Amino acid sequence: MNILHTLTDGVGYFALGWLLLWSLVLFILMGRDKRLAKAHDRRIPEATLFFLAFLGGGLGGCFGMQVFRHKTRHLQFIIGFPLITLLQWGLVIYLVFIAPFR
Repeated sequence: MNILHTLTDGVGYFALGWLLLWSLVLFILMGRDKRLAKAHDRRIPEATLFFLAFLGGGLGGCFGMQVFRHKTRHLQFIIGFPLITLLQWGLVIYLVFIAPFR
């Protein structure tokens, strides 16, 4: 076992946990923002939602869009959240399944 493999052994699993945590946070906030929109109350800024997606919550954002029927008419969300999600999960798949065997 080489030193690089030892250093990267848990990185993929940490990244997986990170993405799941932020996905849960963004999913919850998508639901909250939808409730605020219905109540005509002060909303969560779109920049905040995208920031959380970039932190790792893209998947939660995608699920939140579908479950809460929220932001489904905004092209930046329709394209942005899935694109962010693909990039993030592609990196995790690489770290967990490909990098350890190189």
